[in-house]
Amino acid sequence: MAGNKRRSGVVAVLFSWGLLAGLTGCFNQHGGDHSTSYRGAAPSGSCSTGTCGAPSCTSCGHGGKVSGKVATHFRGAPYQQPNPTAQAPTCPTEKQMVSLPPHKIAPPDILVINAIRLVPRPPYRIEPLEALLIYVPDTDTLPKQPIAGPYTVSLDGTVNLGYGYGAVNVNGLTPDDAQKTIRRHLSNILKNNPQVNVALAQFRGMEQIRGEHLVRPDGTIGLGTYGAVYVAGLSLGQAKCVIEKHLSEYLVNPQVSLDVFAYNSRMYYVIVDGGGFGQQVFKLPHTGNETVLDAISAVQGLAPVSSTHHIHLARPSPANLGCNQVLPVDWRAITEGGSTATNYQIFPGDRIYIGPNRLIAFDNRLAQVLAPIERILGITLLGANTYQTLQGSNNGANNSGFIFR
Repeated sequence: MAGNKRRSGVVAVLFSWGLLAGLTGCFNQHGGDHSTSYRGAAPSGSCSTGTCGAPSCTSCGHGGKVSGKVATHFRGAPYQQPNPTAQAPTCPTEKQMVSLPPHKIAPPDILVINAIRLVPRPPYRIEPLEALLIYVPDTDTLPKQPIAGPYTVSLDGTVNLGYGYGAVNVNGLTPDDAQKTIRRHLSNILKNNPQVNVALAQFRGMEQIRGEHLVRPDGTIGLGTYGAVYVAGLSLGQAKCVIEKHLSEYLVNPQVSLDVFAYNSRMYYVIVDGGGFGQQVFKLPHTGNETVLDAISAVQGLAPVSSTHHIHLARPSPANLGCNQVLPVDWRAITEGGSTATNYQIFPGDRIYIGPNRLIAFDNRLAQVLAPIERILGITLLGANTYQTLQGSNNGANNSGFIFR
């Protein structure tokens, strides 16, 4: 009997050890192609000169391996002595940042346009909500009622010259015709023939062009009654020329200044692994000088489940490249030692992956495996206890009935 118990205990220990080893091995493999071991790893990855993002696959020289899908550090990979004569390209870091190439406009960027010169083509017809610059010499006006300055054309097409002069209808007139109409109107009020000067101070089309413009999903921006202009994929200089060429159909030699108000198309991502309970993805705007430390500080630091030894930066690569570009991050060296070797400069589209603590992840995975078994055993035990209770109640009822007889 003792031998059977001893053998049962040995079998239980061996089963537990095998389950532990199997789960650990499965966790380390992490799908077969994405297992990583970045603890103490030196800066490595598929880097190119300048931007560290060219489509190239190279061995990192520190146990790195380029497999079918990912260039990374595999647990147990043999150390490879780097070639001392080969000069490995460096990736931009905190102390060695690079300037990004000219920005290419893309949805949903927001552009801001300022009008430098917007002159409508003649003959121009005055419309409501426009501003006219009207001037009459003080010698020709009523006492203490000057006519000088901008006057807005109301919705009914009239311009109000003041309490003593009334309103004049100028809707649909050219500036010259409006000048003659206003002079004729003032001649009925003033004794002498007044001198009137009328000019267009601001036309309504300027308000439609000037201001902030969202790049639509189809790559165009709207200019009100002047239609839409396609600007996606263009630099600021190219977009400026395209907008001015489009406006030249309505205006005389238009000139505008163009800038980016919001770089909404430049984003990078921070992915926090929950250790078996999903992943959190944070989408952050890219301004040009962010580093790994800036990115993690933007998400309020590492989560309690996160590991300080399994952090890496994944840089987007072309679909037909055949491998991914992965740069390991030494978090403790960055935070505790102030090292800048792995505090990489972030480029648009980069992914910073923060792996979970292996013990916490293993505990979570073990709980996921054992929870169904515990639930089944609990239901079985509850059913057995309920059955025994009911049997005991029936036996007691039968015995009491026999005694009373």
